[in-house]
Amino acid sequence: MIRRTPILEARGLRRSFGAVKALDEADFDIYPGEVVALIGDNGAGKSTLVKALSGNLALDSGEILFDGQPIDLDSPNAASQLGIETVYQDLALAPHLTPPQNMFLGREIPAPGLLGKLGFLDNKTMRLQSKEAFDELGATVRSYSDPVGSMSGGQRQAIAIARAVAWAKGLIFLDEPTAALGVVQTANVLKTIRRVAERGVAVVFISHSMPHVMEVADRVQVLRLGRRVATLNAKETSMEELVGAMTGALSREAKDAGPIGTGNGGVR
Repeated sequence: MIRRTPILEARGLRRSFGAVKALDEADFDIYPGEVVALIGDNGAGKSTLVKALSGNLALDSGEILFDGQPIDLDSPNAASQLGIETVYQDLALAPHLTPPQNMFLGREIPAPGLLGKLGFLDNKTMRLQSKEAFDELGATVRSYSDPVGSMSGGQRQAIAIARAVAWAKGLIFLDEPTAALGVVQTANVLKTIRRVAERGVAVVFISHSMPHVMEVADRVQVLRLGRRVATLNAKETSMEELVGAMTGALSREAKDAGPIGTGNGGVR
C-alpha cells in the first residue's frame, strides 16, 4: 500500500533565543523506513530542530504533525509515547550500569509475584530481551555484566542505538552517531542504521561527515540560518552540491526529492 503521509512533519517552526533566530520558518519531513540526513554548518539550527522534534524544547510558533495529525511535543516523555527516541552524541548512558540495566533504565521489569511488589526486578528477562535486541541489530556487546563505562566507544554506541530501537515504534534521531569512532566501529553503526530502516523505522541521521551521509541516507535535508534550504536525493547529489547548499552557494528548496523508491515527486 502506498503511503502518502510522513510519519513526522514540521511546518514553519520558529524559535528565538533573544535576538538570535535559531529556527526561522523551518520545515522538515520524513517517511517510515526512510533514512534522512540532516546537515548544516555550525549554528544552522540542527540541534534546535532536533530538540524541538524530540520534545526537549518549546517552540515560538509552527506546527508538528505525527502520522498526519497535529501534536504537541511538550516533553521527551510525550515523544517516547509516540515511539520517538533520540540518541544524543553523549549517548546518555549510565556508565556504572550494565548493558541490560541501561536498556531498561526507567522501564524496568518487576519480578513476578510478591518479589515484584517488594521492589525486586526480573533481571533474567531483561538480560534475555537485551541480548535479543543486540543480536537483532548485529551489535557486539563484550559483556552483559560489566558496566558500560568500561566498554569501547563503539560498544557503547551500539548499546545506545539498540536501546532506542527497542523502544521506538516509529522514529529515531541519531545525533553524530559516528563521531570519534574508528573505521570498523563506524561501519557497524552505518550498517545498523540501514537495518533499523529496513524494519520500517524512520531514522534522522545528524552528521558533519559527508561521506557517511552519502553512504547511508536516502534523502538529505539541509539547514542554513534556521531554515531548510534544500532537500536532495542522496543517490543523485554530490558532496559539492551538499556543501554548496550548506554554505549558500546553492540555495534552493528541492521539491522533487520525494521518498526513495517512489520517483521524482513521489510519495509513499
